[in-house]
Amino acid sequence: MAQDSPKGEIIYHVFQRSFYDTNGDLHGDLNGVRQKLDYLQELGVTSILLLPLYESVYYHNYFAVDFGKIDPEFGTMQDYVSLVKDVHRRGMKIYMDMETQYVTEDQVFWKDSYNNPKSKYTDYILYNDSLNTKPESIIFGLNELPGYDGTKKKVTTANLTSKNFQAYNFELFKYFVDPNNDGRFDDGVDGFRLDHCMDDLDFKGRLTDLFSKFWTPMLTRLKQINSKLSIVAEQAVWASYGNEYFDKANVDRVFGFQLQAAIASFDKKRIGAVADTTLNMIPHNKQQVVFIENHDIQRFASAVNKNLQKEKIGAALNLLIGGVPSIYYGQELGMFGKNAGGKYGMTDANDIPIREAFEWNKADTGKGMALWYRNTGPWWDETNLKPNDGVSLEEERHDSNSLFNYYKQLIRLRQSIPALINGTYQTLINDNDNVLSFSRKEGHTVFVVINLSGKSQQTAINFSQLEKPTKGIVHLLGKEKGKISGKQFLLSLPAYSVDVWELR
Repeated sequence: MAQDSPKGEIIYHVFQRSFYDTNGDLHGDLNGVRQKLDYLQELGVTSILLLPLYESVYYHNYFAVDFGKIDPEFGTMQDYVSLVKDVHRRGMKIYMDMETQYVTEDQVFWKDSYNNPKSKYTDYILYNDSLNTKPESIIFGLNELPGYDGTKKKVTTANLTSKNFQAYNFELFKYFVDPNNDGRFDDGVDGFRLDHCMDDLDFKGRLTDLFSKFWTPMLTRLKQINSKLSIVAEQAVWASYGNEYFDKANVDRVFGFQLQAAIASFDKKRIGAVADTTLNMIPHNKQQVVFIENHDIQRFASAVNKNLQKEKIGAALNLLIGGVPSIYYGQELGMFGKNAGGKYGMTDANDIPIREAFEWNKADTGKGMALWYRNTGPWWDETNLKPNDGVSLEEERHDSNSLFNYYKQLIRLRQSIPALINGTYQTLINDNDNVLSFSRKEGHTVFVVINLSGKSQQTAINFSQLEKPTKGIVHLLGKEKGKISGKQFLLSLPAYSVDVWELR
């Protein structure tokens, strides 16, 4: 493990196939992530969350062929270990995405047990008959999944209540925690993202009480190996706040889906109400992962119609409102993309627009560009990558007004103020429906005021909601310094503005 823990954690969620290609095959790879650790540290993030690494016929690497094998297009196990060790040497953390609930027909569990009840894997698969000829469907009743490249594979659900399959899962997860089993963890992950984690898988009533039967026992044993592991569950019911995962599944974090949707609404009352619930009704030592983008939803820049000022507000809420912030790769550049919504048929191609190549170069071609989907179909013909459009690291790095530099500025601010890292959240009442205000308190109090509208706004915040400053008010971010009038703090806010103060 890293010897120096980061001051405050900020996760960078990497779709590694689309990040950086080091060997010219157009597929992003593990060595590409490793080569770009300098970039990630320049941005200011402290942790990396990778999508599944195991071998799969699908570009997103869900629905594994072999859970224990690194996808050759990403590299080798040695490449993986080298990345993990380098991450730890830099004082960073690394997390792996895991989904063992579903398998394809290429999995040895299925191949060996199908039509063979005597197979040693017969109880690894959830069959609907005694002859092992009717494997259970997956989510949405699907028995087959077509890929963007014409691949079609049968899929089924694993039997998570099987003692044998549970033992397999423990050994699999344990391997990635400590690959060489030496108890040092410098080569192991710092935790896992549990994809599509449910107590009653897909609400079918077939695999029930999984929190107590599957997740809690395994996670408890893993934490006995490394007590510092951090487990984040993707609650499969996105409308859930996820507290049941803390109470029943022994996870440490869940994703703030409700907060993500509220931020995208630019509705002051909705953001405040959801933030109060998300950030304050959470058990001690548990955390919400706060995000505005991930690999399943549209890019924030597209959600706000490529309005740079709105993108900066999204960045501020992502990083300052609380919890553990997560930045989806390319979010810091304002990359565009919407799910195609079935436009390309029943195929995983519909998600390619939100998983495109990271834009390193203004020409959107050249060294490192992970254009694995180039010339493969209409999703390429309609790509969001446009040369010389102002959205690329090359174009934004030296532009002081760019979204990239705003993210860097916000991250530096957050990492320098304890209240913005771990401070308790409180919605502050003001007299303007277009202005969101909230405070974060740990030791000193910091308060943030955001004009959510495209017009300048006047507002007043009553200082009775905050402790009285003994030394004064320090303006940390923005252009409006405010004016004290009695017990009120009067503000004249430019359109789509973010201001931050600290009470001292």
